[in-house]
Amino acid sequence: MAWLVKVKKTISHGFDSVRSTPPTTKKVVIKKSNVGVLAFEIAGLMSKLLHLWQSLTDKSVARLRGESVCLEGVRKIVSNDDAFLLGLACAELVENLRLVAKSISRISKKCEDSTLRSFERLFDEFANSGRDPNNWLLGSKEMESKTKKMDRFVTTTATLHREMDELVVLENGLKKSLQSKDNDAAIKEKKIIELQQKILWQRQEVKYLKEKSLWCRSFDTVTSLLARSVFTILARIKLVFGVGHGFPTSLPRSLSASALVYPSENPNTCAFVSGPLMKNPPNLQPREGFFELNSKILKPPSSTLGAAALALHYSNLIIVMEKMSRSPQLVGVDARDDLYSMLPNSIRFALRGRLKGVGFSASDPVLAAEWRDALQKILGWLSPLAHNMIKWQSERSFEHQNLVPKTNVLLLQTLYFANQEKTEAAITELLVGLNYIWRFEREMNAKAIFQCSNFNGT
Repeated sequence: MAWLVKVKKTISHGFDSVRSTPPTTKKVVIKKSNVGVLAFEIAGLMSKLLHLWQSLTDKSVARLRGESVCLEGVRKIVSNDDAFLLGLACAELVENLRLVAKSISRISKKCEDSTLRSFERLFDEFANSGRDPNNWLLGSKEMESKTKKMDRFVTTTATLHREMDELVVLENGLKKSLQSKDNDAAIKEKKIIELQQKILWQRQEVKYLKEKSLWCRSFDTVTSLLARSVFTILARIKLVFGVGHGFPTSLPRSLSASALVYPSENPNTCAFVSGPLMKNPPNLQPREGFFELNSKILKPPSSTLGAAALALHYSNLIIVMEKMSRSPQLVGVDARDDLYSMLPNSIRFALRGRLKGVGFSASDPVLAAEWRDALQKILGWLSPLAHNMIKWQSERSFEHQNLVPKTNVLLLQTLYFANQEKTEAAITELLVGLNYIWRFEREMNAKAIFQCSNFNGT
């Protein structure tokens, strides 16, 4: 019985010690949710931001004002007003950034930080007034560090996507092997073991990449990185194009670009003044937001192909004529009919007027050579805009797939803002020239065949 009394005393002492010890509050650690499968969409957004930032470097800006704005086709049928063209370039860059910011806003709703959840409102305020209460605007060195970080995330996340696809392939292969009715059990067993080992290694690789990529990052972490980058890129756009001179007041000097200060020394480029690209950028009107004004700039005037919804159609038409001009002797009657069927009524009427009074004979080699030269000159400035239109359209059609544009083609370099009357006049001229060269080649071939048959007959 002595041992029973001893146990009771021990238990009683234990209860007393518990009563005398003040209760400890356990600290609850809330684990922030990771982005998971949204990592691939976020990587696409980061890629677009990197592409936008790259298009605003000193070199890219110099190329814009020294080459893009000065394209012969742009000056002939779009505009020769530098302010208008640079306004279009600025507006398109802003619109691309706005679309990215719209996606970021949706992601920010999943953040735990209330400030990040207010990203959409804060970004609009920054765009309209330059207010940056959270100091999200970065200096050039900080932005350089962020771009390198985003680039690493994009690369690792892309690798994760490939390895996850490979894992699915291996798992499907194992499933098929298990279900197969192979007569040789030993070979089947060996194959299954090998696949199981590969799957084990692949899962380890996927796990490692998830930890290194965006997959295991919290919504707060990625939204903060995206938000600060968007703020900085918008500030850079406004600085480069001089939108709202002196905006914002808190803009770091380190964001300034040497390409904006020193005019081009190349005598073949257009003349530019030092300073921001646009001398008299549009100012915000009362009660009109920055993005609302920007969308108005991108609306094509009624006289353009964009307003008539003919930019893409005319681009395809021009490219077809470009191919025909290279080998007119190979163009058959069916191809001519197909080309004619592509013409809108306005060009058909103009073409009929130009061909009135033209004889059926086309046997003058000098005139044919002149037409060839004229065609090459017209296509030399017109076809680049047509090809750019196709590139621009094909790149934008994949927006929903998070693909990043591979080129820096802007709308001002396409037929979208081209004057409809001037473009149709150029196309009509091409058709008249092609018609003569086609008939000339046909007559020369017929003459050669006739002479050959006469020679064989004698």
